[in-house]
Amino acid sequence: MRELDTEKTINLLNTIMEFELAGVVRYTHYSLMVTGPNRLSIVQFFQAQATESLLHAQQAGEILTGLEGHPSQKIAPIEETYQHTVKDILQESLSHEKTALGLYKDLLDVVENASIYIEEYARTLIGQEELHTIEIKKMLRDFA
Repeated sequence: MRELDTEKTINLLNTIMEFELAGVVRYTHYSLMVTGPNRLSIVQFFQAQATESLLHAQQAGEILTGLEGHPSQKIAPIEETYQHTVKDILQESLSHEKTALGLYKDLLDVVENASIYIEEYARTLIGQEELHTIEIKKMLRDFA
């Protein structure tokens, strides 16, 4: 196994934390903005996404502090488009999930063959983010 680049890993975990915390805000906002006949089920979906984003931020922070890093108190920038149709919100969600997926893949590239624990963490989160993109794409099919 190779040596873990701790500094790079900590920096990426901080970026992930900031992005996931922005997801909490983003998905909470979306859950409040949904209207229409399917509102209740879509609100539940976004509330669950917000809760999961917080969990992901906490998990990243735990690993980061375990590596003796200092967790950021920032959140990633959140673009507000002021477009709140269900289709618009889902498209923004898809973009957010793809960015998250990219961050976890970047983490995997840094830790692969250097830390089995963090490698498995990254792989698990990649799987979860891939599942989210699949689900959102399926939700968007009705708008095609």
